[in-house]
Order: sequence, then structure tokens, then C-alpha cells
Amino acid sequence: MALRNIRTDNDEILRKKSRIVDEVNDRIKVLVKDMIETMYHEEGVGLAAPQVGILKRIAVVDVGEGVYVFINPEILEENGSCVDLEGCLSLPGRQGKVDRPSKIKVKALNEDGEEFVLEAEGYFARAICHEGDHLNGILFTDKLVRSEEE
Repeated sequence: MALRNIRTDNDEILRKKSRIVDEVNDRIKVLVKDMIETMYHEEGVGLAAPQVGILKRIAVVDVGEGVYVFINPEILEENGSCVDLEGCLSLPGRQGKVDRPSKIKVKALNEDGEEFVLEAEGYFARAICHEGDHLNGILFTDKLVRSEEE
């Protein structure tokens, strides 16, 4: 396993749409392990492949309940709405309020290529949606909610 460099700020790869993973092979498994190691090293709760320079539809998330791997994630359902503060390893030092669904249902493949469906809510749902946006070239700063005081 190896730490990967995190792409930041105006790196154009962060604005590109990621490609579907056709096969979960050994190279993909190594990438997933590297992403997990990098996420923990950087003390993040999620990391998407474009953030380490790879345009593949892969994300890893750990909000304190163990790591989840999402390959080719697809959000099947969204419910509710919640505005909360977000940050991003690719935008160090920046934070902002973003409106996200409070509950989601997502379908993906795990690191063994097995399909699963998962329901998530709260912070976990927020993290999955945030990483999913990275796979479509969207940053949280694109979705900032302005408060009435601003």
C-alpha cells in the first residue's frame, strides 16, 4: 500500500467526470487500499479517486463506523434535506454550508466486486453524497448555501 498525493484547488482533474469501473481487478483493489490509507493519513472521512488523480468511479468513506468502499455508486433514493458545514481534503482550510439529503439509498460494488444496497442517513449520507459529487466533477463549493445573514 502507498499514500497517494491529494489533488487540490484548481487541478483540472477535480472537474472531470469519472469513468465506470468495468472490472474490480487487482489494480483496482490496490487503488482502493491506497485510497483508504491516504484518507486515514489525512484524517478525512471520505476520499474519491479523482482526488488522487484517478478518473474512476470509486469512493471510500468512514464516518467512525468502519470503512465503506463504493465502486460505481448510484444513489437510488433521496429523502429529506439538511444544511450543514462541509470541508474537503482537496480544498484545505475551506468550509461551507451545503444542503444534502438527510437520508439516501445507494447501490454500489464493494472492493470484491459484489453489489450491495445501503441505506444511510445524517453525516454518513452527507459523506457519500459529497464523494459522489467528486465522481461527477462537482466540488462542495459549487453547492454552497448562503444564509439570510450574508
